[in-house]
Amino acid sequence: MASFRYKAVAPSGEVLQGQMDAESIDDVIARLQDQGNLPLEAVAAEGAGGVGLGSLFRPTGVSQLEVGQFTQQLATLLGAGLPLDRSLQVQMELGEKERFRRMVQRIRDEVRGGTSLSEALDRQHGVFSRLYINMVRAGELGGTLDQTLARLAEYMERSKELKSSIVSAMIYPIILLVLAGFALVFLLLFVIPRFTPIFEELGGELPLLTQIVLGMANAVRYGWWVMLLGAVGAAYYMRNQFAHPVSRLRWDERLLKLKGIGDLIAKVDTARLARTTGTLLKNGVPLLASLSIARNVLTNTVLSKGVDEASKEVKTGGSLAHALSDEKQFPRLALQMISVGEETGQLDNMLLKVADTYDKEVRTAIDRLMAAFVPVVTIILAGFISMIVLSMVMAIMSMNELFG
Repeated sequence: MASFRYKAVAPSGEVLQGQMDAESIDDVIARLQDQGNLPLEAVAAEGAGGVGLGSLFRPTGVSQLEVGQFTQQLATLLGAGLPLDRSLQVQMELGEKERFRRMVQRIRDEVRGGTSLSEALDRQHGVFSRLYINMVRAGELGGTLDQTLARLAEYMERSKELKSSIVSAMIYPIILLVLAGFALVFLLLFVIPRFTPIFEELGGELPLLTQIVLGMANAVRYGWWVMLLGAVGAAYYMRNQFAHPVSRLRWDERLLKLKGIGDLIAKVDTARLARTTGTLLKNGVPLLASLSIARNVLTNTVLSKGVDEASKEVKTGGSLAHALSDEKQFPRLALQMISVGEETGQLDNMLLKVADTYDKEVRTAIDRLMAAFVPVVTIILAGFISMIVLSMVMAIMSMNELFG
């Protein structure tokens, strides 16, 4: 037997942590489920392997795109009235990659052997997250598996769209920064050094601006290894800072206080929290358990801690909107919409509307941020190049005056 660490949510909403001896991670998860708990994470005690919620799907041989297509197609086939095993058979035949087909075949064989779909998915070595599996399990218990899979597919698609919009908006600024960096390095390494011997041969005192530019060129040319070591050291320091919970919390607090950036982070995480919680509630998962799962999709530890504190108030009978407002980190509009959802008994639907609203706001905010960022970078680059050109012109003019 091996020793495993686990995290789970009790029926009361309390997060349980502990260590258990078992044959495998599957045995740990099965025992936790038999006790009425909702497993969140199970890892080997030494930290190797495991099943967690760090992302919706772990990098295995099956891509997130394939799992998304699998979910959507399976929902469609079940909605059309096909039995589950037949739907899985069709999915296996539709698969383009051998690894994907083998995975679906394993799931089909286990389902035909009497295993539930959620258990069969759970045995696929971390391809499907705890969030995914728990939603499927809730759909099976409620007899709405096709609807659950359709909601899962929509959840995955919306999450993918939000991530894609952020990545797409960042591509052009990153390319611009890289090109600007290469242009400056090229000027400092290959253009400026050609003038240095000429100035030294002619003698005379160079203008201050020219001396500054020549100093920058020498620093890049002869001190590049110091800069490289400094960059590596800074990266190592930041990595350690973000790996330490207390330091990570301090950095996340600072990020939230940055004008523009902090609002964007809060909106992104609010959209993730609302969509995950709303989707879980739609599938019959209790609110406290939904919050315990949803907090794992947040990227900012301050907001994640805020959800933890809010869960404690909800556990004692408080409203979710009031509990989140106490943390003073979440957008006011989202809190107002959640409050309306609680008053009308439509919290799940309102949370999904909150997610849609903030998905749009995130896209708008990113577009505005990039619209301001690109001209600023262009102006700074133009300023550096103008400074370099001007320094050379001033040096040449001073030489002409000296020998004119």
